[in-house]
Amino acid sequence: MLQCLFPASSPDIKVSQVTWMKEMGSKKQNVAVYLPDHKPNFPLDNSGRIRFLNVSLQDATLIIQPLRMSDEGTYVCEFATYPHGNEDGVTTLSILARPTNTAESRKVVVGNTTIPVAVCTSANGKPPAHIKWIANLPGIYNASEVTNGDGTVTVTSQFNMVPTAALDQQQITCVISQRTLAVPENIPVTLSVLYPPQVTIDGYDDNWYVSRSEAVLRCAAKGNPKPTHYSWSTPSGSLPSTVQVQGDRLVVQSVDVAVNTTFICQVTNSVGTTRVEQTVLVRAQPNMAGAGTTGGIIGGIIAAIVAVAVVATGVLIFRQQQKNRTEQDNEDLDGPPAYKPPPPQKKIEDPEGVSNPPEAENIPLKAAYFEPSIAADPTEPDLPRYHELPTLEDKEPAATRGLSLEDEYLDQINPIYDALSFASGEGAPEQGFIMSRALYV
Repeated sequence: MLQCLFPASSPDIKVSQVTWMKEMGSKKQNVAVYLPDHKPNFPLDNSGRIRFLNVSLQDATLIIQPLRMSDEGTYVCEFATYPHGNEDGVTTLSILARPTNTAESRKVVVGNTTIPVAVCTSANGKPPAHIKWIANLPGIYNASEVTNGDGTVTVTSQFNMVPTAALDQQQITCVISQRTLAVPENIPVTLSVLYPPQVTIDGYDDNWYVSRSEAVLRCAAKGNPKPTHYSWSTPSGSLPSTVQVQGDRLVVQSVDVAVNTTFICQVTNSVGTTRVEQTVLVRAQPNMAGAGTTGGIIGGIIAAIVAVAVVATGVLIFRQQQKNRTEQDNEDLDGPPAYKPPPPQKKIEDPEGVSNPPEAENIPLKAAYFEPSIAADPTEPDLPRYHELPTLEDKEPAATRGLSLEDEYLDQINPIYDALSFASGEGAPEQGFIMSRALYV
């Protein structure tokens, strides 16, 4: 839509014609013309793609649909007026084209020369796109532009490097930026480098001995494209009769001296052929050094497992003991003491507030025990009413006599109570106060 309006500033100004022109170099070409007495005319394109929005002498807005790249240019809207003459306005139509972007790898053969390994193309865009590569590989890239007949531009960028087998299946990224793209477009590319097979022979452990069974050699190979053919041979050409070929595997059912040779594996793909050799030494007896090494490795692994198990068990036991100790401490806080308190210290001084008569200081102390079952009988004045128990000083050694149950029991009484007991005899008060250890118990 190219807008063009002529508001009348005075009723004396008359508009007689409206014309749209396009600048074509140094010349102008009519695009649309309108006269009040004639229908609109479109000399540049009469297919209906170009038309007036409103057929009017005051509104000459032009519609171009669908738009083509060739429609880009400078347009002039002109009003023929009286009495001022022609009045015009200029507008520029710029056309953008969204490009078509692609990127791909090129199949290249491994070599020593720098060649393109990937190409990225932004076709039919306007303005031209900007292309760059993101890669962690030692390569360089360049770009070229081609202007098409409709004014669009095709940009091509190549990523160049020396192709090696290590670069096969590596990934790089083509990044395309252009005015019509809201964000740059990233296109990943996986490189494809063709190389002959890379071969190794596995399975020989330097312990092939006579009568060993199921000895196997394997021909491990990789390449691009994948290897298609494996073959086994010896320097003499033929294989021993005890050997079986199973594709990339060579199986020896029973090792004998005929296997004491060099085996050759040859692998082929479409790029080339590779061969490797493996010399086999057949021993009369097993190689115990190799077996010892293997046994040592296995033993080390087992020892490590046992050590870990022991440490784990110790940790668990320690934690359980801590838990039990904590629970026991909690129980001790809630209940009575779990130990027997020590006995009171023996006092040498007399108990405070107790005084003995002077005449009692020389009286030997005896522990008196009153027997209530014996009644007082006047006819028997010599019969004692109590039993005199020996004091600690008068006791006979345990080796000479056996202790009675009473003695064993009274011996457990604190010695401090001996000072509070009196024996009957001279110097003792008549009908005095008799204190027995048994009474205290």
